[in-house]
Amino acid sequence: MYRLKNLPDDTVVVNSPRDDVLKLVKKINPDIFLHGVINGSYNSPFFDTRFREALFHYSAFFDMLEANAPREDRERLMFEREMIGRDAINVIACEGTQRVERPEPYKQWQTRNLRIGFRQVPLHQSIIKRVKNVKHDYHKDFIVDEDGQWILLGWKGKIIHAISAWKPAQE
Repeated sequence: MYRLKNLPDDTVVVNSPRDDVLKLVKKINPDIFLHGVINGSYNSPFFDTRFREALFHYSAFFDMLEANAPREDRERLMFEREMIGRDAINVIACEGTQRVERPEPYKQWQTRNLRIGFRQVPLHQSIIKRVKNVKHDYHKDFIVDEDGQWILLGWKGKIIHAISAWKPAQE
């Protein structure tokens, strides 16, 4: 989950490795393919657009940590440095094949999955209810929502993660 964002996309190579991986998953013919994505719009080839979107995306993480973890917490510091910081630097400082952080919005992944030959599996409302109930134990600004058979997770209006279930369509 969440690793397809590191594959080169259509802006880097003509034949998308993302499509190739999805075709391979379809060929394997799993009972269920859980697709978890970083919902990001910071994959623009134009620096200004990419920087603005990355700032909006990563500031949500830092804001979330500020509201939920003490600044001196070792795990927070490691997460900020090793996960958020490393990814943000890659998005902002690297171009071409050097930039490996290339997320797509979940709606774009949905279109890609359908084009490859997957069909989305409806979410069980009991699971949605359980996930939404867990949210009550956390900060009020966490978001748990659903859209078109995607479970959406976010912070203060910013959707950060999206998860859905897929099956290969019968041909």
